[in-house]
Amino acid sequence: MSDNTGETTFDKGLRIRNEVVGEEYVTRSFENAGEFGADFQRLVTEFCWGASWGRETLSRRDRSLLNLAIIGTLGRTAEFRLHVRGALKNGVTAEEIKDALIHLSVYAGIPAGVEAFRIAGEVLRENEAD
Repeated sequence: MSDNTGETTFDKGLRIRNEVVGEEYVTRSFENAGEFGADFQRLVTEFCWGASWGRETLSRRDRSLLNLAIIGTLGRTAEFRLHVRGALKNGVTAEEIKDALIHLSVYAGIPAGVEAFRIAGEVLRENEAD
């Protein structure tokens, strides 16, 4: 499937995924998937990054905030860490991350908030050191 620019949903997803989480991470994800996980990596790239992130109504910044709340609620720590980095790339400030995590804590529970604050704090400190 392609849009009016001729870009396929997969190609759009790959471009956006590289821009948000970094080309090195994406390349490593495909390499580490091997033959067994290759189809899954293509699905993630086309479906999550092309068909969802590729829509134009919500900004990348807004999508990043949504992802922090959703992934933080699910307790998926590796993905959460990755998306905190992506949120910063997408212009989300530390204060906005803090408010999103307070909101997450109220609706998803304090234990989810504790973990999300812990991980986000680590990423923010790493980001300051860079």
